[in-house]
Amino acid sequence: MSQFFQIHPENPQARLIKQAVEVIRAGSVVVYPTDSGYALGCQLGEKGALERIQRIRRLPENHNFTLVCRDLSEIATYAKVDNTTYRLLKAHTPGPYTFILPATREVPRRLQHPKRKTIGLRVPSNPIARALLDELNEPLMSTTLILPEGTTPLADPYEMRDLLERQVDLIIDGGYGSLEPSTVIAFEEGTPVVVRQGLGPVEPFESLDQ
Repeated sequence: MSQFFQIHPENPQARLIKQAVEVIRAGSVVVYPTDSGYALGCQLGEKGALERIQRIRRLPENHNFTLVCRDLSEIATYAKVDNTTYRLLKAHTPGPYTFILPATREVPRRLQHPKRKTIGLRVPSNPIARALLDELNEPLMSTTLILPEGTTPLADPYEMRDLLERQVDLIIDGGYGSLEPSTVIAFEEGTPVVVRQGLGPVEPFESLDQ
């Protein structure tokens, strides 16, 4: 049975954030809110937790996982970013975007796209997500909480508890979530390509992909 924390969406309780991070560090799988939909997350490098997430979502081998980071300084550790791309990322973070970038050697191979050697990275603006990342002091390995039979992220934390209480270790209730995932932008040879249109506007990137 999973734990269920109700955390204030704008002023997260420090005590509950610390407890949630202790759960994450124990190798657990957690459900937490982002500025787009809710996400499944675990600590970077936790192979067992990663495999559990893969089973919950029935993900293919070529799925691009996302490292949810506190800021752009962390992104530079895990992805190869040139100056032009960095400026573009800086203009759109924090926010509801996931950026697919070439991975550095810091990224475990099992998190990378097996052929392209890329990794998804994002910097959320959600206060709960940011508080978790500050306390954890490293990125969260994440993927949007869309179940195999669904097309949109789960949004109701109580529904999440009904469906997942035996599959995850902690569900963080940060209020009703968005039904839209993040917008996904892939950088191919430095040029942005819209892979998935979600909550973040795509116009700033489409104008550059010409």
